[in-house]
Amino acid sequence: MEKKRYLVLDDGTVFEGRAFGADVPSTGELVFTTGMCGYVETLTDPSYYGQIVVQTFPIIGNYGVIEADFEGVCCVKGYVVRDWCRHPSNFRCQYDIDEFLKGKGVTGIYAVDTRSIVRQIRERGVMNAMLCDSVPEDLSVIKNYRISDAVEHVTLPEPVVYSSIGQCNYRVALMDFGAKRSILSELRRRGCEVVRVPAHTTARQIMDMSVDGVMLSNGPGDPAENTAIIQQIGELFGKIPIFGICLGHQLLALSRGGKTVKLKYGHRGSNQPVRDLLGSRTYITSQNHGYAVVADSAVKGTLSFINANDFTCEGLEYPGEKAFSVQFHPEASAGPRDTSFLFDKFCGLMDGD
Repeated sequence: MEKKRYLVLDDGTVFEGRAFGADVPSTGELVFTTGMCGYVETLTDPSYYGQIVVQTFPIIGNYGVIEADFEGVCCVKGYVVRDWCRHPSNFRCQYDIDEFLKGKGVTGIYAVDTRSIVRQIRERGVMNAMLCDSVPEDLSVIKNYRISDAVEHVTLPEPVVYSSIGQCNYRVALMDFGAKRSILSELRRRGCEVVRVPAHTTARQIMDMSVDGVMLSNGPGDPAENTAIIQQIGELFGKIPIFGICLGHQLLALSRGGKTVKLKYGHRGSNQPVRDLLGSRTYITSQNHGYAVVADSAVKGTLSFINANDFTCEGLEYPGEKAFSVQFHPEASAGPRDTSFLFDKFCGLMDGD
């Protein structure tokens, strides 16, 4: 008989399901993602550090696990699905999702009403939760859980240099706050030699590398906690072309005196519509974030993109300073590649355009 497992929310709500993945209790921040595919990329995106992820799509695991599609280190605290596929069918499949979760020490639960769970989050906002095999009487561990020092847990320890694919046209410093591998791939395909550096690398150290531009990566946690990093980005601003994505977008805005706020339940999935305020198009984008920049709060920052659903800030331009940033993921793995042209824009800035 299949083992029972429980998802316990910090308000005492309990969802009973069945166990898969690792067999250890786990507490985290409960969030949901609306992607219909890309669960491999979700499970290996460092931006999910400290979070229990709910998949809204009802069946997960049908094409198995493909390690070539990993975006980074698995940092999720738990995984919640309605159904998981025990017999994946894909010529690239290496093993199933249950084996992946066990190997990474991630607790999972299935056979739960994920629609009801998501409704709870949408009505109340992001909350804490625990995955466990028996319901605790004391909920204080769940209620007191906080994600802290997230970037420090996911950044790499030492600089690593990646050669360009084809002719080398640029040298780029990628500040790693939990960078997805796809960002690195997009840069390399455009002739960039990439120096991937730890999050706390100083502005002076970066400038001494003789780079042509700086990429600020995605990453987890509250952006305002990273005061030392924000200061170093501020010292780079105006001296060298800068492109920020997701957390990098938020940190760049904070370095210009901007403000960030925590969203009620965030934007996570590959179907987020974004309006281009400097053009006439609406793009479908991939996103994974729980915080947003307060529009017009950053000094010299001009709003360039907004979310078509809730009108939150999705991008900022810094005219005359060779810097811009977006909240969404133009590398989009998984997701649409509508906005990959932004990497070409970054290369244009390094060319002096």
